[in-house]
Amino acid sequence: MFNRNRYLRQLAAVASITLVAGCGALTPGSPADEGPIVVGTTSAPSTLDPAASWDGSWELFRNVFQTLLSYPTGSAVPRPDAAEKCGFTNGTNTAYRCELRPGMKFSDGDPLDASAVKHSIDRIRKIGVQGGPAGLLGSLERVQVQGARDVVFHLNKPDATFPLVLATPAMSIVDPDDYPAGALREDGKVSGSGPYRLRSYTEGEQAELVRNDHYEGFAKRRNSAVTIRYFQGSAQLSRALKDKKIDVTYRGLAASDVVALRSRGDQKDIQLIDGTGTEISYLVFNPEDPWAGKLAVRRAVAQIVDRPAIAHTVYKGTVDPLYSMVPAGLAGHTTGYFDEYGGPDPSRARKILRDADIDERVPLTLWYTTDRYGSGTAPEFRELKRQLDRSGLFTVTLRSRPWKTYEEGYRNGEYPVFGRGWFPDFPDADNFIAPFVGEENALGTPYPVPRITDVLLPESRGVRDRGAVTKQFEEAQRILVDDARLLPLWQGRQYVAANEEISGGERALDPSTIMMMWELGRKTSW
Repeated sequence: MFNRNRYLRQLAAVASITLVAGCGALTPGSPADEGPIVVGTTSAPSTLDPAASWDGSWELFRNVFQTLLSYPTGSAVPRPDAAEKCGFTNGTNTAYRCELRPGMKFSDGDPLDASAVKHSIDRIRKIGVQGGPAGLLGSLERVQVQGARDVVFHLNKPDATFPLVLATPAMSIVDPDDYPAGALREDGKVSGSGPYRLRSYTEGEQAELVRNDHYEGFAKRRNSAVTIRYFQGSAQLSRALKDKKIDVTYRGLAASDVVALRSRGDQKDIQLIDGTGTEISYLVFNPEDPWAGKLAVRRAVAQIVDRPAIAHTVYKGTVDPLYSMVPAGLAGHTTGYFDEYGGPDPSRARKILRDADIDERVPLTLWYTTDRYGSGTAPEFRELKRQLDRSGLFTVTLRSRPWKTYEEGYRNGEYPVFGRGWFPDFPDADNFIAPFVGEENALGTPYPVPRITDVLLPESRGVRDRGAVTKQFEEAQRILVDDARLLPLWQGRQYVAANEEISGGERALDPSTIMMMWELGRKTSW
């Protein structure tokens, strides 16, 4: 995702839960009316219009809008949601048809039909918000309506990942009466068909969600209402959880908070749910920089960086070392950088530089953003500087900016080396390679790799069985390792912390690690 606060996201979070001993049971039947479940997060929406969002706004969208396909609890592949059935209609993966459920309505009672689906998708491309989700629709040629319930997506090239795109919250279905075809909706309201309707919203503070009585889909709501509170930092978020001002928290816990909750201490009334995630952190080298543009310099950095030290010293074991751009848990994952470089070895790095006639200490400036990826970012870059400086081969300067100006800077090619994070749009290896290569990509610096863009990716997108295309992704990652322009550092884990009376946290994350609020419920006494 080009503009992500997110995070986030995982193929299937298999949770390990530490629960407080005691007697409890899930409320049977309809959710008890005990007031809203309050969820805290540091990931506030940037917009309420899906046509403008390619970021953390998706968390809210998943719960108040519907997409044609989505992820039922426990499923690693998308299934029909607003649709009754979907599938490719030809053997070339160039036409994809969906048939809507009968009698679909938006939360205000307006009908949801095939024309509304076409309107929703077409306006994304027509409005074309910079940094918005139109980039996900590169393979779409046109949308065709066939009657009230059938819609056909005609693609300009084979693309077996298209169903995964349709399952992203960016493809949320909106009411044509409320969302203009050529402009964003600006009244601060939402008209969706998801499990909840948005009763009220205060930007940067909170969103109040209540049950949508017109909802038709696979979600089985275990509560009657959810209030999402948005926090500016992890300290305030953690304190609110401990003080029982919120029931659940997802995005925003600092490593120190997670460690404290793991050790239990005096917080025996809080449960911590730990699952593997697909958020990644990586370094980007600018090929136009006089030093970072040298292959030997990039390879020497790769030979020195100590990922386990970053994972354990900075993040206290709340992230895992990563040796390829495709994270563990996805088909196509490799350990390419470990296979090529092994562990940190300054003597091998020195030889790499000397073989390229580089005998002096290499000056490098590493840039990071101060307000995008959490409180661990600055310590992470201080640790990188320590490792590189200690080798005697580099002299590292650290610089930082807030995200708004930081993003502008890397898109303008200002940084020799800079840090980025990535939360996938959908759980497929394609989404960890395709966004970073080609003349136009998520990095803002062209990275032409014809073997990947013209051969391997098209080959993989012609195959519907995503587990059958690992060879293409393995070769693509070998190319990335050889170039060393992208240096993966770590893969995040996902944590849900909740008060002991909350159930469902272990089911609440979809494969893209977006929280499905409807899975959260309250326990009742025996």
